[in-house]
Amino acid sequence: MIELADIRRAARRLAGQVLATPCVESRTLSEVAGCQVFLKFENLQFTASFKERGACNKLATLVAEAAAPGAAPLRGVIAMSAGNHAQGVAYHAQRLGLRAVIVMPRFTPGVKVERTRGFEAEVVLHGDTLDEARAHAQMLAEREGLSFVHPYDDADVVAGQGTIALEMLEAVPDLDCVVVSVGGGGLIAGMATALKALAPRIEVVGVQALRFPAMYNAIKHTDLPVGQSSIAEGIAVATPGHLTQRIVRDKVDELMLVDEGDIEQAIVMLLEIEKTLVEGAGAAGLAAVIKNPAHFRGRKVALVLCGGNIDPLLLASIIERGMVRAGRLARIRVSARDVPGSLARITATVAEAGANIIEVHHQRAFTLLAAQNVEIELVIRTRGPEHVDAVLAALRAAGLQAEHLQAA
Repeated sequence: MIELADIRRAARRLAGQVLATPCVESRTLSEVAGCQVFLKFENLQFTASFKERGACNKLATLVAEAAAPGAAPLRGVIAMSAGNHAQGVAYHAQRLGLRAVIVMPRFTPGVKVERTRGFEAEVVLHGDTLDEARAHAQMLAEREGLSFVHPYDDADVVAGQGTIALEMLEAVPDLDCVVVSVGGGGLIAGMATALKALAPRIEVVGVQALRFPAMYNAIKHTDLPVGQSSIAEGIAVATPGHLTQRIVRDKVDELMLVDEGDIEQAIVMLLEIEKTLVEGAGAAGLAAVIKNPAHFRGRKVALVLCGGNIDPLLLASIIERGMVRAGRLARIRVSARDVPGSLARITATVAEAGANIIEVHHQRAFTLLAAQNVEIELVIRTRGPEHVDAVLAALRAAGLQAEHLQAA
């Protein structure tokens, strides 16, 4: 187990090495959520992730130990990671002049792989899960005499992550609740240790993706299935740490689950409202607050935006799906006579209703309409659900059959 003193020592090591990120209130999110929401912007770290803290603390400790009289030389470090820990280890190893080998699962987003390589790390893609990557990394560590830097199940790493709580309490000392994303548990273990030592009244809430409820299962003695993938790949951990599990059981007050749609919605909200980019793991805390309003209502709640590394293509898909959920992108079907001028009549009606047509599809064969008729599907951009209804009303007023095709 780690103690507050370990976290304070980590904070002294990290001074000037990582960014002391802002923790500020979001007025708009507070209004939406019904509680006072404070955001800790760890996505502003140089590598866009809180993982720098634990990695830097661990590497600084290893360097100090190797410098002691009679100690074995430090031949380099190796880590397994889906991306954020990889970048933290690679960046600080580069700063300290250490060799770094990073084993990453094959599913890791390309943006994280390339950024890790950008810090001169040797990247090895192996396995389809973090567990498979970890086994390979441990084999390489033994074979090549490298020091293994675990992403979460390590006391120095946990202590480094806990420094976030020290900064958070300094900025907002009267918090009621702190909400933290949970994968292997390193972040919440470190933060909970600091929070319960300094302000035990603060409720610590962990959030896991429904598809990867490993810590939830371990603490609550449930047997929920573990999936194959998640939009929150940073917390898609199939096996929680032994050290972190003990700390979570002792110091974390509540664990919540959020599904993929909740996380997508939170990513879009943070992008639209706060103009800040987060990955799936970084949005899980907000997803939990939005999903469980009664639990947080009227309280001072702090969320950790723990990372901002997201694949641009995935982000584009999330934004588009978010527009569909908000009714700002809609698919409608119009039935009409298959004669010259029909399409022009439809598009003119949509334009007069103030919507913009993005896509047009004609369907003549796969339909139950009479042979001389055609079904036309339109994807339109609107101002929201009421505007979609107005467009449908305009089409029907023009004598056309029109319906809104809801997303599955």
